[in-house]
Amino acid sequence: MGDKTVTNNNTPQFGSSKLATLLADLNKQGGFPIAILTDRQGFPIASAAAPGQDPQSQAAVVALIQKTASQVRDQLGMAQTDEISVFDTCGRRLVCRPFRVDGQDMILAIMVPTRTQSYRRLTNKAVDAVRREWSL
Repeated sequence: MGDKTVTNNNTPQFGSSKLATLLADLNKQGGFPIAILTDRQGFPIASAAAPGQDPQSQAAVVALIQKTASQVRDQLGMAQTDEISVFDTCGRRLVCRPFRVDGQDMILAIMVPTRTQSYRRLTNKAVDAVRREWSL
């Protein structure tokens, strides 16, 4: 799962080539500069990123966000987290979508470049596709 491949559009991909291709397609459809799939601890499983984006740094941030969200959820007695978003002052948004596949906790994270850009339908489709691929 640690192999590196490059697609025709020069988007670097790390991890399983099927999952990395799925993330590259997600980026292309949504206009996202980076998408990464991590485990619960933030270890990267697969990623696709535009030049200049750092999947390893984003994976570390995703792990920190997941840990914080878990603590908040536990303190407030909330149900499983469906989505965590962090906005910056420029309108960019890091979206983390935790989900489970065959007993494995995973997180799909994308960077949404503008505040008004839609992403939910595309991430829903990507989560479903990861579940299908992981189950094979």
